[in-house]
Amino acid sequence: MDESIAKHRPTSAKIHPLIHNRWSPRSMTGESLTDEELAALFEAARLSPSCYNAQPWRFIYATNNDPEWNAFLDLLVDFNKSWCKKAGALIVIASRKRFEHNEKPSQTHSFDAGAACMSLALEGASRGLVVHGMGGFDYEKAAILTKLPADFEVNAMFAVGKKASKESLSPELQEKEIPSGRRPLTEIIFRGNYHN
Repeated sequence: MDESIAKHRPTSAKIHPLIHNRWSPRSMTGESLTDEELAALFEAARLSPSCYNAQPWRFIYATNNDPEWNAFLDLLVDFNKSWCKKAGALIVIASRKRFEHNEKPSQTHSFDAGAACMSLALEGASRGLVVHGMGGFDYEKAAILTKLPADFEVNAMFAVGKKASKESLSPELQEKEIPSGRRPLTEIIFRGNYHN
């Protein structure tokens, strides 16, 4: 267990260290990721659960060596651009809004995509990689850039990279480079109904 993480994120129950140690830093080295590292992240996501085993998630990505890199980086708001420029890969995750087997609307497509993202994040954490999810980007432009079919919805973006020391960030970001706190269980779990 990482003591600095335990300090910022105390738990009321003993959980697996991989889950407890996972967080979303921003400091990355700018090094490229290997094909094997990327394959492992996507393989972990592939094995995630989904409603009807529909596997509605799709990952569209660019590495910092790809010609599409700058276009992916330009999707981000300026704040995210400032630190994502040192990522090894930027990933757009989207999910299909209808089931393929009957074309009925899927109420769980984004939930399923979120499960796949968590699997990817945990695999990244197990390898000492930074995996940082973001909502600060242009969703419409992301759909256009990635040539996403109309029956898919953009859910989020991820920056993935090799971890650097926080000193590689601006002074403003260095202050934020700690695991964020979490709500207590009493605020997120309810037995029987929301008001209990």
